[in-house]
Order: sequence, then structure tokens, then C-alpha cells
Amino acid sequence: MKINKFLDATYLKTAAQANITEEENQQKVIDLINEAILYDYKLVMIRVKYISLAKKMLSASKADFLIGTVIDFPEGDSSKEIKLEEAKKAIILEADELDFVVNYTAFKEGKINLIKAEVFSVTKLCLENNKVVKWIIEVAALTTEEIIVISQLIKGVILENFDVSDVKKVFVKSSTGFFKTENNKPSGATFETMKLISENAKPLQIKAAGGVKDYGTALKMISIGVDRIGTSSAKEICMKEKINNTEY
Repeated sequence: MKINKFLDATYLKTAAQANITEEENQQKVIDLINEAILYDYKLVMIRVKYISLAKKMLSASKADFLIGTVIDFPEGDSSKEIKLEEAKKAIILEADELDFVVNYTAFKEGKINLIKAEVFSVTKLCLENNKVVKWIIEVAALTTEEIIVISQLIKGVILENFDVSDVKKVFVKSSTGFFKTENNKPSGATFETMKLISENAKPLQIKAAGGVKDYGTALKMISIGVDRIGTSSAKEICMKEKINNTEY
């Protein structure tokens, strides 16, 4: 298995969040892109402000990784119109894939029509521009029943409004990786939550993000139906696969 082709190598902290300078933060992005060139990841997931930098580095190399970014991140509670405006900027900058945080707060409040309208409008914009769209549902903020319902909801909107050929361009994604939980409960993807998403969102694609830090976990995620893995530990995962292949 070429596990590198399942990986969205990720660095999404702002300089303030990382408690470093803007220059130091940009260097972290540069380091990630150089890693992507070396390990041939599927995609690098970065903030919008770094897309142009990534495009230049990609163009100067012989690599073919994709460039992804996040929209309305990490809260997801902005209006549909703001999500669309942010998305248009990323599309102009030629991002390949856009990961949106669904308005899970509104969903928990029962505003189902708002969620349906958001998913439809944003997905339509992305597909019309030949972009992959991923919907982050923030599993740590949801109950088991809510994970099931919102996964089915997103699937329903896509299957009812878009061509079957577009199904593989839409993902349901577990987490932002930034949600703060109580009592150190898992804030990202777990095997249980990814099974729920897989069972209720397929035939849409599935992305596990948040907490996938080692090769064994990544392999098990793929075995339960995950199509893509968002991780800040892509290098370690790839190196472990290389060691295993050498051993056998």
C-alpha cells in the first residue's frame, strides 16, 4: 500500500496559535511543502494565505501533490454567504480542495434547512469550479445520534441535487483538530466515529482528521472505509511504512 497517497499533510496553526512569529510560521509551511515533495503526499492542507507560496514551490518541483485549504475554520458558524466568499477567494488562488466546517452549532439547534442550504450552495460552487469539497462535522461536538443524522443529511443533499459522477468529489470529514473537549476526551477521529460516518455517509468519500498520528492507526482507518487521512504526522506515518517494507 502506498499510504502516502491517503495523506493530507496538515499545518493549520496561525502564528498566534503556535506562539511564534509570522516568519517562523511561514517556515513551518515551507517545511511541510518540502516534505510533500519528498514523500509524495496526496495533498498539503494549509491556510489560504499560503496557497500562492505552495503553488510556486509545487511549480518549481516535479511533484504532483494537491493543495487544500480550510474555510470558515475552525468554528464554522459564519453565514452561507461568508463561506461562499471565502471559497471564491481560495478558488481564485487555485486551491484544489476546500475543507469547510459545517455550521454544527446551528445543526444542534435544529436548523436543518439552514444546513441543507449551506451544503447545497457551497458544494455547487465547488463542483462548478472542479474542486473537491469536504464537510467537517466536528464529531467531538456531536452525540452519536447527531453524527448519524448529519452524515445522512449531507449525503442526502448531495445525492438529491448532484450527478452521481460528483459523489467522489464530496467528503464528510470528522474534525478540525481544534475543538476543545472536557476531561481530555478525544477531539478528533476515533474508529467508532469513523465507522458511524462510513455507514451513514457512503457513497460519499470519508476523511479522518484529528488524532491520527501513527502508521497502525492510519492502516486501521483505511480498513474501515476511510478514503483520506488528515494528519500533522504524515512524515512519521510514511517512514514507518518504509521500515515495514524493508523488514519484509
